[in-house]
Amino acid sequence: MCLLTLKALATRCQSLAAEIATADAALREILDTYAPLLCDLPGVGTEVASQLLVTVGDNPDRLGNEAQFAALVGVAPIPASSGKTTRHRLSRGGDRNANHALYQVVLVRMASCQRTKDYVAKRTAEGKSKREIMRCLKRYAAREICRQITNPQAAPDNTDLRQMRTALGLTITTAARELGQWPSKISLLERGLFRNDTLATNYRQWLTEQAAQNTILTPTGASS
Repeated sequence: MCLLTLKALATRCQSLAAEIATADAALREILDTYAPLLCDLPGVGTEVASQLLVTVGDNPDRLGNEAQFAALVGVAPIPASSGKTTRHRLSRGGDRNANHALYQVVLVRMASCQRTKDYVAKRTAEGKSKREIMRCLKRYAAREICRQITNPQAAPDNTDLRQMRTALGLTITTAARELGQWPSKISLLERGLFRNDTLATNYRQWLTEQAAQNTILTPTGASS
């Protein structure tokens, strides 16, 4: 009986996974039509982008500026100063589903984006609480997302990274080790399937340094 129950649960799990994959594929087709570049932003996946587009509605032109978008998704800062203390608190207004979507974006960036990690470390050293830091990060994320919805900007072309690496005879594993990343992430970055502008910049700079070192070690005109 126990084995039959486990088999039924496994079958149900596989069925649900297939349904989720089908739904994600359908959502992706819609996103490719209405906001093809939104998922280029770090931390923005299919579900998050879909929720934000639902919140914005069929007429994004009704958003006059990014401040209105911030208020719409519930990340506009609310003054909460007292005496000599100047601070802001989380907004309880706006679309809570969109607010949760931004929360997911911030969580992903805090775990994988070096620029965000540096910001968190800096603000923590200044005595800010995690809640205050996340409030600020959600506001910054809302600014980026609003600009991408109203004025889409394509992700930088990083196809040259693989060409530079292979020309130097370096493996993905070597590059990943030097950059402190998983090889799979470097592979996705090279193929344009993952966007991280800071990582791409650091990667390109490291490859340039490697090329310069090779030039010094092998001067032009040296005999073989």
